[in-house]
Amino acid sequence: MAKYGKWIGGGLGWAVGGPIGGLLGFAVGSMFDKKDGAQAGGQRQRVFTGTTHGDFTMSLIVLVAAVMKADGRIMQSELDYVRDYFNKSFGPAASRDAMLYLRDLLKQQIPLRDVSLQIRQRLDKPSRLQLLHFLYGVSQADGKIHPEEVRIIEEIAGHMGISAADMDSIRNMFFEDVDSAYKILEIEKSVSEEDIKKAYRRMANKYHPDKVSYLGEDIKKAAGEKFRKVKNAYDKIKKERGMR
Repeated sequence: MAKYGKWIGGGLGWAVGGPIGGLLGFAVGSMFDKKDGAQAGGQRQRVFTGTTHGDFTMSLIVLVAAVMKADGRIMQSELDYVRDYFNKSFGPAASRDAMLYLRDLLKQQIPLRDVSLQIRQRLDKPSRLQLLHFLYGVSQADGKIHPEEVRIIEEIAGHMGISAADMDSIRNMFFEDVDSAYKILEIEKSVSEEDIKKAYRRMANKYHPDKVSYLGEDIKKAAGEKFRKVKNAYDKIKKERGMR
């Protein structure tokens, strides 16, 4: 009967946690099939926390798997990027568990629309923007962003209810030129200096780490990268225009 553990876990996950719960429940079942049931149950408890932080973490693991699978190959650089993020954010023990789940999710078909819609319902906009920022980081971990990975990320963003302007802003945080700086601030190159200053204040407020502080210090710290990129974009535009 043990070989049916993954199907039992998947069924319970769909019932309790929607499509994301189903995917992770399947992974738990796979662990149950391979390991002692008590040990697998302990790992499940560490991920299915029932908290907003837990919702964010589960969503992140599932979406990372979808993006990593997009170009048909799993790069070691991508795995290293994800492992490093989890280590810094959640600590070595939780990181090991997360990577085990990721390993099993990479073998599954992920219902991207259903998963993304569930995330839209459960997480607020700042959290969803933080997820999107991390996904672009995973995509770029091998030194370039593959077109199919971009397509998958854009599909995820659309289903999560992220606007084209916000998506363009975050995507351009991973490019280094003046035009990208304007896109990060969601403005045209023709705008006035006063409009540039207003845009910077608006975007700094949107991406401020305090917006996701309720997810915990680990996520808040990671969110600081978006905030810094907004500041860097503003500084580039000021330098180009000779602004004070």
